[in-house]
Amino acid sequence: MLIEEGRIKAAFDSGVFVLKLCGDVRLTLCATLDTQAQRLAATPGLTAVMIDLREASNVDSTALGFLAKVAMAVKGRLEQPPTIIVDNPDVRQMLDVMGFSRFFTLLSAPLAPSAELPMEELPEVPADEEGMRQRILEAHRILMHINEHNREQFQPLVEMLETHQHAPS
Repeated sequence: MLIEEGRIKAAFDSGVFVLKLCGDVRLTLCATLDTQAQRLAATPGLTAVMIDLREASNVDSTALGFLAKVAMAVKGRLEQPPTIIVDNPDVRQMLDVMGFSRFFTLLSAPLAPSAELPMEELPEVPADEEGMRQRILEAHRILMHINEHNREQFQPLVEMLETHQHAPS
């Protein structure tokens, strides 16, 4: 089976920000997700955030960490928590295990033709090796604070990255 490379699209209309993740979304897109989280935190007139995962075949833990960062960036600014729409049962199960229902409204919905907002594909924000390592570390620290399961899962990775971070080059 051919795995579709991950892509991120976005639209902003009438106060609603829509982030659409497509294909296999991995750590290579974490700089792009981080940039979006930072922009959202400063977006005036923001009333709702929707994350559409219906076309995502996989979302790795680093990308999930930055989705959690998106929720934290808008926490307290919106009347409703951000919404995630997901159709893939594997992706939904991962969201449930990671504890995303604490920060998001999770909806299951099949992909249906609709009058969607015109989505703009976001260019991949390049990151050097050190920038990537810092983002992986940040994403997994965020996930560890969501629940005990995540803390147990990601503690070894975070410790390894922190050790590498402090080691002389």
